[in-house]
Amino acid sequence: MINRIIEYCGHNRGIVVVLVAMLVFAGLYSIRQIPLDAIPDLSDPQVIIYTEWPGRSPNLVEDQITYPVVSAMLAAPRVSAVRGISDYGFSYVYVIFEEGTDIYWGRSRVLEYMSKIGGKLPEGVSPRLGPDATGVGWAFQYALVDKTGTNNLAQLRSFNDWYMRYWLESVPGVAEVATVGGFVKQYQVNVDPNKLRAYGIPINKLMQVIHDSNSEVGGRVVEFTGKEYLVRGRGYIQAVQDIQRLPLGTDGKGTPILISDVARVELGPDMRRGVAEFNGEGEVTGGIVVVRYGQNVMNVIQAVKQKIQEVRPGFPQGVDLVVTYDRSDLIERSIDTLKHTLIEELIIVSVVILIFLWHVPSAIIPIVTIPIAVILSFIPMYAGGITSNIMSLGGIAIAIGAMVDASIVVIEQTHKKLEHWEAEGRPGNPQRVIIDAVKQVGGPSFFSLLVIAVSFMPIFALQYQEGRLFKPLAFTKNFSMTIAAVLAITLAPAMFLVLMRTRRFEFRPRWLARMTNAVLVGRIHSEENHPISRPLMRIYHPVVRFVLNYKWLVIVAALLLVALTVPVYLQLGSEFMPPLNEGTILYMPITLPGISVTEATKYLQIQDKLLMQFPEVQSVFGKIGKSETATDPAPMSMVETTVVLKPESEWRKAHRDRW
Repeated sequence: MINRIIEYCGHNRGIVVVLVAMLVFAGLYSIRQIPLDAIPDLSDPQVIIYTEWPGRSPNLVEDQITYPVVSAMLAAPRVSAVRGISDYGFSYVYVIFEEGTDIYWGRSRVLEYMSKIGGKLPEGVSPRLGPDATGVGWAFQYALVDKTGTNNLAQLRSFNDWYMRYWLESVPGVAEVATVGGFVKQYQVNVDPNKLRAYGIPINKLMQVIHDSNSEVGGRVVEFTGKEYLVRGRGYIQAVQDIQRLPLGTDGKGTPILISDVARVELGPDMRRGVAEFNGEGEVTGGIVVVRYGQNVMNVIQAVKQKIQEVRPGFPQGVDLVVTYDRSDLIERSIDTLKHTLIEELIIVSVVILIFLWHVPSAIIPIVTIPIAVILSFIPMYAGGITSNIMSLGGIAIAIGAMVDASIVVIEQTHKKLEHWEAEGRPGNPQRVIIDAVKQVGGPSFFSLLVIAVSFMPIFALQYQEGRLFKPLAFTKNFSMTIAAVLAITLAPAMFLVLMRTRRFEFRPRWLARMTNAVLVGRIHSEENHPISRPLMRIYHPVVRFVLNYKWLVIVAALLLVALTVPVYLQLGSEFMPPLNEGTILYMPITLPGISVTEATKYLQIQDKLLMQFPEVQSVFGKIGKSETATDPAPMSMVETTVVLKPESEWRKAHRDRW
């Protein structure tokens, strides 16, 4: 089969070149379309059920909400684990599905089983699903700051909730924008119990009056002069005065008793369970942009930045938006690092090939094969939904050195056959000599690359987070090796027949002809006459003779060297994730349980001030408690501090200026 492929490619070189060119264009398209991220998504396929029941204790939330929801989710198909968290006024249920479950299929099953327990939950409680995002969807974070003092925290929170959030949620790929910090405005009715008792009005009646007065009803239509007019009753509360003027009854003499007679009505802040602070300068309101599952994180972040620039002229006077976390910088630096590594490897391998082959037309074949194989590797990556990250690109970087092995073996064999053909007086057709030479080593070379690819197969047995981290590397490594093996029996013989010339050019001026022959024709050197191989062989032959003459000594020495590595191996540490300088530190201290919001805010500001004193720190965004999202069940005792560092080039300068 392989010999037939080589024979066909040798006789149909134009078709092979055209097909490879088309695949290269497909690979370039895949490179532009493939999602970019820094690391693979290590999170489990999960669906979060978030339920709010304000003012209830964690024990009551556990009994009335968390337990019924967890019990119902245990029966859902393909569920591997269900975890519940009950907090003051909130319930979180995490439904973990089996490996490989589609997240949207899982969300459908959760909704199906949630419909069965609607009557078991307290009245007015409505569970909702968290955003269709994963643990790494937290990709962008910002703070709204007003250093002029024009807008207070309540106004900043209102602007973020009613304008900023909706602007950013309209960006394609954004699953949710969660608000953190600030005060939520609410109408507060502070009742005087003595006045209620004096008038003989129960508190339930006051609550019912406010509830019934905040609504709008529709009526029928009224016809006048051949036209219909809709009748409706408008009763939504729009100001504090609307509540103050609500009647509760009469005093028995016909005088109405208003809410303002028994209570003080005012605008005030809702009780909050989260605080945000920036750079130790005071509280702010912030937002967390959560990217939807399966989206190109890099493109979504760029679209969010563009949207911010578009709407910035509509900000209230004095309000500024400051970016407190941006993963695109990490993605760009990760991709650039691997891109430079790939380019360096390509250059080094190409130079080594050119030196050791010492034949420009032959060296062009593996030099061209490497970038083509790298580009074509992105086609199965794009088709398989593998993101471009440090692990997947790392697989390609690992494979570069072995990708050219088959092509070099084919070229070396062809050189040998052409040497014999030259020595025999050039009988027959040189193309036949080249095709036969490729056929002799094509099969073994093809399968040797596949054997290297098979060596990575055990990685596919890894599961859960280990599998999600290392499988992209194994996939891309195998893709690259397989594509290189195919190119070795298709493109390599076709290019060899196109580039290889056995007749020298004869034209004037002679110096130009000599240069042209040196580049386009070249001279095949035998191992005995090769300027690089000959001195290396002089060094290599004595070593080989010594090894063959003292076999047992060499074996024992090798075993001793292996034994000496055992103590060193035992002293080595181990870590799951490779070291990654993200440029951002997430600092998460824990306070004592039961700390108040006021006390937590004070310590948060002190912490941020201390962190800002370090010369390497650019900004500090501290958050304590939870944000308004189902993906953040942080208690009041947990502090999440995002410390953005300056570029490393500025660290040394900052230290010099400091000392």
